[in-house]
Amino acid sequence: MATDIVIPSDLWEEDEETVITGWLADDGATVEEGALVVEIMTAKVQYEINAPASGTLRIKEEADAVVPKGAVIGSVE
Repeated sequence: MATDIVIPSDLWEEDEETVITGWLADDGATVEEGALVVEIMTAKVQYEINAPASGTLRIKEEADAVVPKGAVIGSVE
C-alpha cells in the first residue's frame, strides 16, 4: 500500500501555491522513513519534506511544478 507525500497545509499561513524546487531522490529509489526527499519553496522560504514511510519513491509532480497546499506530489510504495 502506498503512502502519499503531501504538501502540508500548515507550513505557512497564506494560501499561496508552492514550487517543487527539487527531488533529492530519483523516481524508483528506495527511501527510508524520515529521510529528506523533496524541497519546496513559497514566498522565498525553502521547506523540506521527509519520506512518510520506507519503500520505493514514486514521483507524481516533477521539479519546478507549482502545486497548492494539500497536493499529493508523490508516494512511497
